[in-house]
Amino acid sequence: MSKLMNAVDERTKLAGANRLEVLLFSLGKDKNTDRSEVYGINVFKVREVMRVPDITHAPDVPDAVEGMVSLRGSMIPVINLCKFCDIHPETPPEILIITEYNRFTQAVLVHSVESILRLEWTQVKVPPPMMANRMGGLLTAVTQLTDNRIVMILDVEKVLADTGDFGNDPSLYDGIEELNTEATILFADDSVVARKQIETTFNKVGIKHISAKNGKEAWIQLDEIAKRAQHYDRPVSDYVAAVLTDVEMPEMDGYVLTKRIKNDPRFKGIPVVMHSSLSADANKSIGYSMGADHYVPKFDPRELTSVFRPIIKKWEEDRKVQKPGVNSSAA
Repeated sequence: MSKLMNAVDERTKLAGANRLEVLLFSLGKDKNTDRSEVYGINVFKVREVMRVPDITHAPDVPDAVEGMVSLRGSMIPVINLCKFCDIHPETPPEILIITEYNRFTQAVLVHSVESILRLEWTQVKVPPPMMANRMGGLLTAVTQLTDNRIVMILDVEKVLADTGDFGNDPSLYDGIEELNTEATILFADDSVVARKQIETTFNKVGIKHISAKNGKEAWIQLDEIAKRAQHYDRPVSDYVAAVLTDVEMPEMDGYVLTKRIKNDPRFKGIPVVMHSSLSADANKSIGYSMGADHYVPKFDPRELTSVFRPIIKKWEEDRKVQKPGVNSSAA
């Protein structure tokens, strides 16, 4: 186990190079299918791997939440991924993976861990629609091992949203000042939960938006926008005022997307905001080194809006854009 975690501790060396490491794990052989599939979680989000300690069970919690464990004085909720994924293993789970997402720490209970797999993000693909839609978008990416087994990378943000109402509280959006702007933000995120949260925020405050499911799709859209702007002899910023990007995404991650935008003269002056559940200082430093203008940890709609308020204000001042519903004529 210590050898495994030593490898985990070197994960930050891969960031910014369109590479990642995935911790492979199993949820056990399903009694119903007689199969044991391979799943993955980005090592960036793993804080510790340990044998299952005593779990204190709690009443009135979702079925997949086993309870909580005490880890160095902190009470951490435990989510049983076998139950969440409706898998019925022949033997009980034995391993606890401690993860950190969106500034919260939680543990996921799995049957066993296998190894750490180093990949290029280009090797990680968006799952086919039939798989992507399974369980409401639980699978965020897939890749293939050298032995031809397919690894399914889970959207842990969805797991958290479904078991703990993470990001689903309507009060999160209360009191946010509306912006009601003509500016358009292009955002990229591979998590269906995160995309919904961003869309809800932008709709709430009145920001037009274009969505992409990963960095590659976002780059294709930006390239098309740049060509359109050139055709009509207009600046790209008339079509896209800023870009909001997740960090971890299949095919092209947010670091590489940011670097491409900042190195392309067509997008000069277009702010890039990184929006990630990787909230450690090291991740922020890498983001800024790639050229990001802002780095916002997930998920706080007020904080997200506050970052875009000055960006949009500057965009409007540059164009003297009149907000919808405002009559600028003399009374």
